[in-house]
Amino acid sequence: MEQTTFFTQDNSSQPLASRLRPQNLEEFAGQTHLLGPGKVLRRLIEGDAVSSMIFWGPPGVGKTTLARIIANRTKSAFIDFSAVTSGIKEIRTVMQQAEDNRRFGERTIVFVDEIHRFNKAQQDAFLPFVEKGSIILIGATTENPSFEVNSALLSRCKVFVLQALKTEELVALLRRALTDERGFGGQTVHMPDELLEAIAVFSNGDARTALSTLEMVVLNGDVQPDGSTVVTEETVLQCTSKRSLLYDKKGDGHYDLISALHKSMRNSDPDAAVYWMARMLEGGEDPLYIARRVTRFASEDIGMADPRALEIAVAAYQACHFIGMPECSVHLTQAVVYMSMAPKSNALYVAYESAKKDAASQIAEPVPLQIRNAPTALMKQLDYGKGYQYAHDTKEKLTAMECLPDSLRGKEYYRPTDEGLEGRYKQRLDEIKAWKAKARQAAKKKEQ
Repeated sequence: MEQTTFFTQDNSSQPLASRLRPQNLEEFAGQTHLLGPGKVLRRLIEGDAVSSMIFWGPPGVGKTTLARIIANRTKSAFIDFSAVTSGIKEIRTVMQQAEDNRRFGERTIVFVDEIHRFNKAQQDAFLPFVEKGSIILIGATTENPSFEVNSALLSRCKVFVLQALKTEELVALLRRALTDERGFGGQTVHMPDELLEAIAVFSNGDARTALSTLEMVVLNGDVQPDGSTVVTEETVLQCTSKRSLLYDKKGDGHYDLISALHKSMRNSDPDAAVYWMARMLEGGEDPLYIARRVTRFASEDIGMADPRALEIAVAAYQACHFIGMPECSVHLTQAVVYMSMAPKSNALYVAYESAKKDAASQIAEPVPLQIRNAPTALMKQLDYGKGYQYAHDTKEKLTAMECLPDSLRGKEYYRPTDEGLEGRYKQRLDEIKAWKAKARQAAKKKEQ
């Protein structure tokens, strides 16, 4: 917890990303949809009229920097608060300080970095003070606030979505780092634009990663006799040999990527499906998790249109279990491509969801007597199993016996499509239903 009134000037020993942290909106890179001329967030900051808000975006896009700019411009007391190191005791101390400021007519802005790390009780501790205006809360999070911030607190905050920086925005930032006195402006660095662009692409929209990588390549550049530094392609390749993929196995990116994989397979797009799967695997995802999701897909989106899809999915799961990464990546690729190319039917999914709805909402009728088991004499006396018809005793291997409760008689849950092999099952089911209808009609006439 730190009260901020100005920026520390002696920062020569700090990393490049810290030294080059923007001190005003003119230096800020990206987020033009929020900070461009006339945009709402820019007007709020310039007018010192900020209200409680949440900055949501991936790492390295300027969430904390925006808070620092607000701290530099506001006439309010500004308290910097970390969700990583603070607990309820620290929150109460901050709230008491804010109350004291309010009594003296001073507004207090509390910035909470990584607010998603606070549990419900900690977030609730802020709520009454936000409600009565004791504090203006500014939170920063990499996670979807809809899931990670209490709804009561979220409803009192405006959410601003910060986006990953574009390649051209990162290139411009890197150029400024080479000329700014806070960066490498005090020395001569020879580095072609294509290498700056390579670093920008490698950084994946993260300004902090871009500046840290630039610092690394400059420090490892070739120093010339005249004191200048030449950065070569080889140096850049060495420093960017492995991209750190933005992927949190428990966070928002996890669900976004598995959704992208599922929907690409559903849309019969093997190229997109393999790409999203590779993003997950290279980001460190458990291959068995992907295999389980593919197995679900095999029945949810393909089902009887190609019953082999489930066999392929289960085989891929077993292969992943046997040999693990990186070898099992090819088995998952085979399964994902198969799912993408297979005919699609969601008839099984629709059947279960419809039956589930009836099971949950309808009166729980007893099982019809004719299909109850009768293992004891008492049960037989109570007519358990009376009227049961054994299908194997008939030539057609079919009977007209009713198996649904009376209130659901005639209800259809499984409605096969004409896709792939399901067309055959549809034809077979139509034949079965026609036979049963005819047999029941004949039984009625006989009773009459």
